[in-house]
Amino acid sequence: MTPILTVTLNPALDIATATDGVRPGPKLRCDTPQVDPGGGGINVSRVIARLGGVSTTFVALGGATGERLSAALAVEKIAAHPYPAPGETRESLSVTDRATGAQYRFVLPGPVWTQGQGKAVLTAIADAAPEGALVVLSGSLPPGLPVDLPARLTRSLTRKAARLVLDTSGATLIRAADPVRSAHVLRMDEAEAEALAGGHLKTRGDSADFAEALVRRGAARIAVIARGADGSVLATERERWFAKAAKVPVKSKVGAGDSFLAAFTLALAHDRALPRALQEGMAAASAAVMTEATELCRRADFRRLVKECPVEPV
Repeated sequence: MTPILTVTLNPALDIATATDGVRPGPKLRCDTPQVDPGGGGINVSRVIARLGGVSTTFVALGGATGERLSAALAVEKIAAHPYPAPGETRESLSVTDRATGAQYRFVLPGPVWTQGQGKAVLTAIADAAPEGALVVLSGSLPPGLPVDLPARLTRSLTRKAARLVLDTSGATLIRAADPVRSAHVLRMDEAEAEALAGGHLKTRGDSADFAEALVRRGAARIAVIARGADGSVLATERERWFAKAAKVPVKSKVGAGDSFLAAFTLALAHDRALPRALQEGMAAASAAVMTEATELCRRADFRRLVKECPVEPV
């Protein structure tokens, strides 16, 4: 198996709870909270472990919250490569309104990094990456780090023959989509793809056309676009595939993207063909929406749903 290193520079201690109703004014009495280690790369490592794989998570931690997050990783037996963050690790809060089923998500900002700290962490990530590894950079970047960090990381990983799997958003995604290859794999959701494309991607073919265009202009070797409840599209210079989402009851969409990325990367690490990797990623994403709050996909659900996520050319 190809080694996997996940990277989380802006982790969060995820706190999830529920209350009878969310409204302004009175104190809202909440359930005992569920506390999980959170952040894109961490979630990817957690799902990889659930699916029987192995990874190491490179995570920037600081302060008392960082210590709690580190302890939560140890409970789940996730191998961690801690790196000192320049401030206190952030928290995020998810509150479910039992009366309506609506979920309210409050995400605090992370510590601000300097340019020098950004350069240092790039070197540290490259040093931590095993030879030939798949390096997964998922989630938002902390304030202060440059938007072209993925491209810089790709260059830093060259000496290790490591490949970057990227799932990001905002200005970082816009820069990653430039014709300067930032990643081996670039994944985005439907809204992000449409914002980049400058219009609606109404059909699977539209999504595949845009994904292929990203590849041909040099953004990545493999581009994946999620189409919500429809499924996901993958394109390279020579291949275009669509994997259908399984029809499942939706409890929470939190963690679906990270679950997809985990299963997809694990399949690549096992040298599986791209259609199969896409299918397994879609099964993990479908399994994730069946779970509540910040819970991720379950292995039994994933294995059952693989056959319900058929793949076809597009």
